[in-house]
Amino acid sequence: MNESTFSFGQIWAQGDSVSHGVAIILVLMSLASWSVILVKAWSLVRLRRMSTAAKQFWHATSMDAGMAALAPNSAENPFHDLASRSTEAVAHHVTHQNELHGVLNLNDWLTSTMRQSIDDSTGRMQGGLSILASVGATAPFIGLFGTVWGIYHALMGIGAAGQATLDKVAGPVGESLVMTAGGLAVAIPAVLGYNALVRGNKEILARLKHFAHDLHAFLVTGGKVRKNPASIHPLPTRKEAQ
Repeated sequence: MNESTFSFGQIWAQGDSVSHGVAIILVLMSLASWSVILVKAWSLVRLRRMSTAAKQFWHATSMDAGMAALAPNSAENPFHDLASRSTEAVAHHVTHQNELHGVLNLNDWLTSTMRQSIDDSTGRMQGGLSILASVGATAPFIGLFGTVWGIYHALMGIGAAGQATLDKVAGPVGESLVMTAGGLAVAIPAVLGYNALVRGNKEILARLKHFAHDLHAFLVTGGKVRKNPASIHPLPTRKEAQ
């Protein structure tokens, strides 16, 4: 038996439609997971740049200048979307007091609008992650199915030959081991990519919520919330108390 017996071409040639189907499914799952990982990783890099640009919003001298300071591509920028929806909500609430939402005060109306914007942005950031979760959960079992099918072929070869010779079992057993390795090779990157992307999305969402908190305070009270409340209402000194 030479080394070519254990080549992928030989393993493919000796396989049947079931083993071929398992191999094709694993390849498609790998392509899908890597496509999602690369696309979402690039999107995450862009979102981090947008969150950095959002810090310049508070250095602007007007609301229009602040909106212009946000990164471009407003349709894909959660910070721009949040600021745009919030300002529109305030203007709409002020000029449409006679409508049903006029019963709500500005604080509740603005909070509801911001929550909707954050939920929409969260849905866009999480889009495609279910593919990685599905691949990571099912790929090992698909590879295991290919392993069981390869062992079945080995047993059928032994039964047909009447003896367990190496040339009868080496091919099917090698096929089963390749299926096991293929399932793990597909699942491991999907799981690692899923965890990394979820962690990155949580970081962006935390920055978005902080931005929303300050923007809410600015639009409702007309000023940005300070980090130290004591600086707003300092305690009186002993002489002032007397």
